[in-house]
Amino acid sequence: MPTPTVVLVHGAFADTALWFGVVAELHSHGIPVLAPPNPLRGLASDAAHIASVAARIDGPVVLVGHAYGGALITVAGTADNVAALVYVAAYVPEEGESLSELQGRFPATELAGNLQRWTYRDPAGGEAVEVSLTEEAYPAVFAADVSAQVARVLASCQRPLAAAAFEEKATAAAWRTRPSWALVAGADRTIAPDVERFGAARAGASVVEIDGASHAVALSQPTAVARLIRDAVHAVS
Repeated sequence: MPTPTVVLVHGAFADTALWFGVVAELHSHGIPVLAPPNPLRGLASDAAHIASVAARIDGPVVLVGHAYGGALITVAGTADNVAALVYVAAYVPEEGESLSELQGRFPATELAGNLQRWTYRDPAGGEAVEVSLTEEAYPAVFAADVSAQVARVLASCQRPLAAAAFEEKATAAAWRTRPSWALVAGADRTIAPDVERFGAARAGASVVEIDGASHAVALSQPTAVARLIRDAVHAVS
C-alpha cells in the first residue's frame, strides 16, 4: 500500500500557517501532505469541501483536524479512501450532534466571552453572522505557549467562522468506522481539555495529552503533533 497522504484541516480563527511546522516535520519523514484552506462557512459545506479534496487524491488519506476542523473530518472522513482520522485539540462530534450541544455538556471556556460578531453577505444574498476572537484576548485564549509577537500576528491574520457552524448537526461520525488518534491540549482555553478528552474517549481514539499546551499546539509543538500523525500513517500503511 502506498504511503497515505496527510490532509491537514485547520479550524476557526486560524489558517494553514498553523500547520507550517507540522508540514515540515512530515516532509522530513517522506510523508506527502496537503493543507487546504478551510472556507469556515458551515459544517456541511466545509466538510463537503474537505471530502472533495480527499476524493481527488490517488491513494489512501489520513485526515487531520484541528479544533473546528475535527468536526469536518468527522463528517468528511466517510469518503472511501480515508483510512484514519487524527484530532488535534479538536471537537469530535457524534452523528446528529452540533458543536453547541457538544460544548454545552461542559463549562464554557474563555472563548465565549471574547468573540466579536460581524455580518457578511452569504451566497444566497442574505445577511449572515460570523465570529472572530478579539485581538486583545487572542494571545491568552488561543496561543498562550507561543511568543507574544507570533500570537499578535496570528490574531491579525485570523479567519472568522460563520456562527451557524456551531448549530449545524454532524451528518456522519466517521470515527465509528475509521481508526482514530487524538491529541489533547492540556492548557487549552479555547476548547476545554475535558471536551477534547470526552470526544476522543467516545471515539475510541488513541490519545496523547500534552500538559501546558495551548489551543495552538500544532504551532507550538509541531514535533509532537507530527509524531502522532506519523503513528496513524504507519498504522494504516
